[in-house]
Amino acid sequence: MSSDFIAKIIAFVLYLGFMVFLGLRYAKKNNSSSDFFLGGRKVGPWMTALSAEASDMSGWLLMGLPGLAYLGGMKEAAWTAIGLIAGTYLNWLIVAKPLRKCTVAFGDSITIPEFLTNRFKDKSRILSAISVILIVFFFTIYTASGFVACAKLFQSVFGLDYHTGLIIGMVVILAYTILGGYLAVCATDFIQGSLMFIALIITGIVMLVTLGGPAEAFAKVSEFGTRAINGNFGEAMQTKFLANQNYGITSIISALVWGLGYFGMPHILVRFMGIRSTKDIKLSRRIATVWVVIAFIATLIVGSLGTVYLKNIKDVILSPAAAETIFSESMQIMFPAFIAGIFLCAILAAAMSTADSQLLVASSAFSQDVFKGIIKKDASEKTVLNVSRITVFIIAAIACVLSVDPESSIFSLVSYAWAGFGATFGPIILLALFWRGTTRNGAIAGLISGGITVVTWHNLKGGIFNIYEILPGFIVCLIFTVVFSLLQKNKDPEMLAEFDAYKKMSDADC
Repeated sequence: MSSDFIAKIIAFVLYLGFMVFLGLRYAKKNNSSSDFFLGGRKVGPWMTALSAEASDMSGWLLMGLPGLAYLGGMKEAAWTAIGLIAGTYLNWLIVAKPLRKCTVAFGDSITIPEFLTNRFKDKSRILSAISVILIVFFFTIYTASGFVACAKLFQSVFGLDYHTGLIIGMVVILAYTILGGYLAVCATDFIQGSLMFIALIITGIVMLVTLGGPAEAFAKVSEFGTRAINGNFGEAMQTKFLANQNYGITSIISALVWGLGYFGMPHILVRFMGIRSTKDIKLSRRIATVWVVIAFIATLIVGSLGTVYLKNIKDVILSPAAAETIFSESMQIMFPAFIAGIFLCAILAAAMSTADSQLLVASSAFSQDVFKGIIKKDASEKTVLNVSRITVFIIAAIACVLSVDPESSIFSLVSYAWAGFGATFGPIILLALFWRGTTRNGAIAGLISGGITVVTWHNLKGGIFNIYEILPGFIVCLIFTVVFSLLQKNKDPEMLAEFDAYKKMSDADC
């Protein structure tokens, strides 16, 4: 066992140990389900902002997106980044403050299904049940992408068997999520978001300097692309680069509409619900926007320059299946072993910061809205917490099963789950916050129609079906919600009165 190998192991053990320590530290602060699921709405602006962005970006920011750019998909990666930057900013600008107010006004809701149930006075709790089913389904897929990222990282860095790395990543994520709840997730996400940010910037700068500066570096990338198109680096690479040459308007639209997903992401929306005060949202928005813009620029630099960097420094060209390890492969070349180990933890951080948030949101949705809301309404706080922890474990186990294929694509898994949430919850959240006439039947129709559209569209290929499924799903959900709400003429007067009271709330009230 070499000294470099030992140094990387020490870096990873220290990092993973610290994450579990935070879980233990925050475990004693969870005295109620509100504390465990939402941190008692006491989280400050810096932690809220970095936690939201770290949980948002996941392993695909440091593996999926750079891998896409590495394979000649710079155009697709860049347009996707633009869509996500716009979506991030608009979500903070349009949704954050109203959602914080509205969830307080409607029964002090601590989960998205509970908020929708309270907002639309759904005594049958059908809306809650449908919401939970969608959350658990799509979050299980999303969590699987995080587990795949962990497994690929351990395989790339330590040469571990893919499945062994998968189990290690799952165990650590489970440990601090089950123990510490929302506060532990926010604290670890804050650290993970900072580490991701620093690692991306430094790696991008080193690549630029090593390759002779921006002009020289991108000239070499252009030359590499020409040679790839001519078949100098194999048929698989040639196919990828040729596909990028035909990147048209349909592909650009599909990339840009990723931004629609933000309005329906439960693990991001709960950050708005858990912030200390609406007065903190402006600062959080600025922090989050700066973080996202710089992180994406650095990611695109690392992915696109990685082709030339690995070829020049190590004479290596990654296969399409290994392209998502471009970030980890580059860092192992450019830094001393221990420093590389610390920065490689940024990739682990990216995967963990999303998986932990998703597990927590999915488990809270089931335990709070199904178990306590439908199955056992008189359940104690302790029982709800225990059910939530068991649910975390079960969802993680299913996600682990979905991740067993070493050929799994992080980007593809994230893409499917992202569309699922954006096209179902996105229109419902927007209408719930801004349209007084939205009704329970409209919300139910929207969730079902949006979900069906995404799943159906995802499994059809060719022609119009090449458009990213989030767009048709979002439109269908929006139309069905509006139409069914208009058809429901007998609006609940109590619901309308509460909506009017919510619109009159000031920042001082929440």
